[in-house]
Amino acid sequence: MNPLRTTPPGQFVADFLTTFTEAVVHGAEDPADLMSRYYTHDVVQVADGVTLDWDRLLAHLRPVRRNLRAFRFEVHEAFADGDRIAARFTIHARMRKGGPVSTRVHMFAEFTPDGLLRRAEQLTRPIPVPATTAAAAAVTTVASETEK
Repeated sequence: MNPLRTTPPGQFVADFLTTFTEAVVHGAEDPADLMSRYYTHDVVQVADGVTLDWDRLLAHLRPVRRNLRAFRFEVHEAFADGDRIAARFTIHARMRKGGPVSTRVHMFAEFTPDGLLRRAEQLTRPIPVPATTAAAAAVTTVASETEK
């Protein structure tokens, strides 16, 4: 991961989310090794009031790896102050079952100087997926398109 201080905040967020998700879905790498390239071991991520630590985030990777078929991240805005970022972005995804989903995320995060996520507070809300957006959800295709 490129350090935040050398990358514009919006690009940093897009790169962080995209490269991590690509590695989760496409990779055969041990999930704990993968996480250690993106998160500190004392990470705390609070999403809609639910606190996830290292172990809970790690457990979340298996269902993502199994169920995510396509994804893209749309960063609407991001601001940085030192190693902290405030960002607003949308996750567009297509799941193995259930079709396309889009989620708006407002995130306040703290990163280490070398780009690892240390803490994040996120508020999310689902947004309607118009038919044209549903077709675009497959912009980044993940692994096999075989539906099981």
